Amino acid sequence: MGDLSFILVAVLAFISIAGIGWVFAGGGGNKITVKRVKRLSSSTELKRGKKRVSALDISNSRRRQVQATLKDLEQHQKQQRKKTISLKAQIQQAGLNWSPSGFWIGTLVVGVVVFGVMMFSGRPPLISAGLSIGAGIGLPRWVLGFLRKRRMKKFSREFANSIDIIVRGVKSGLPLNECLQIIARESPAPVGPEFRILVESQSVGVDLSAGLEKMYNRMPLSELNFFTIVLTIQQKTGGNLAEALENLSMVLRARKMMREKIQAMSSEAKASSMIIGSLPPFVMGVVYVTTPEYMALMFTETNGQLMLAGGMFWMALGIFVMSKMINFNI
Repeated sequence: MGDLSFILVAVLAFISIAGIGWVFAGGGGNKITVKRVKRLSSSTELKRGKKRVSALDISNSRRRQVQATLKDLEQHQKQQRKKTISLKAQIQQAGLNWSPSGFWIGTLVVGVVVFGVMMFSGRPPLISAGLSIGAGIGLPRWVLGFLRKRRMKKFSREFANSIDIIVRGVKSGLPLNECLQIIARESPAPVGPEFRILVESQSVGVDLSAGLEKMYNRMPLSELNFFTIVLTIQQKTGGNLAEALENLSMVLRARKMMREKIQAMSSEAKASSMIIGSLPPFVMGVVYVTTPEYMALMFTETNGQLMLAGGMFWMALGIFVMSKMINFNI
């Protein structure tokens, strides 16, 4: 009986000790585990919240940076528009190597030649002087403007293809500078020489934005202005350059198609204005050749000279108005 009670006491003591151990080991462990889980979950939520906040901040800061860049570019372009284009810049835009002094010397030579021809043909000195001044000032500037417009049209015609070269190069993994070098080597004039100047300026340390600005001064086209804005924004804020330039190429091609459509629709008006403007000088030339004594009074008499001067003035004014009416710039 004493042994049985001793065994029963030992079993109860063992159960009590095991229960106390389970309380300190198992129950406390669950509480610690719950606390750790709560702590980890709260830290994870905080981290996720921080990630969301940081991504939003990055998006807002990028948007603000893009807006600031566009604002700076717009202000700079307004300042550039207010400035008058100098003669040196016009000669450079025409792709000529003349100097302003050489241009003025050529203007003087043209005026002297016209004055000599008119005096040699027996025209009055007043009319000869007026025609020589008009020819000396107007003819060289007309030639310079014609060369400028022709060069800009060639550049605009090939510029979209050059952007496509950059898009394909960037998609294939080439850096932007390498794509610009490919355009400088393989594109026809005037696109190739202009990009060659840009690449050479970068090789001597000129920033891309500054090089593009100088390029725009040499070739003041809206297409090149769009290209400059895209590269400037991408350089400052990042982004998918290939996608942005691909969209720009599509826009430039759409503008080209619209321009050609407008030219086709206005071709009839242009032909009519050319016929109307050329009829009076043509009729006067025919009458002068057939009956010179009939037209001689217009050159020898004072009233005839005044009538010719007035007719030329009104003809020039009419041609100017018609050219503005049928000229569409997009």
